[in-house]
Amino acid sequence: MPKTALGTLDEIIHPQARLAIMAYLNGIEGASFTTLRDALEVTDGNLSVHIRRLNDASYINVKKSFVERKPFTFVSITKKGQKAFVEYLTTLEKLLGK
Repeated sequence: MPKTALGTLDEIIHPQARLAIMAYLNGIEGASFTTLRDALEVTDGNLSVHIRRLNDASYINVKKSFVERKPFTFVSITKKGQKAFVEYLTTLEKLLGK
């Protein structure tokens, strides 16, 4: 994890795409894979990799199902993820002197 005099930035959240995923999901019930992909303007493959990493850290929940015989993925932030996101933002605010 990148260390600063004011705290440690969470390396799981820090990459731009993961930060965007966490910011998008924070405060909402969740979003479909396609909604996230379109909102963040990333490729399917890129989004899949970042979702997997956040899911492995238990920062998000991923639920897969089928709707009209098509795969459907729904992603939501966990309590652990919300806490980590708030801590990440707090560290950034300290770095920015806010």
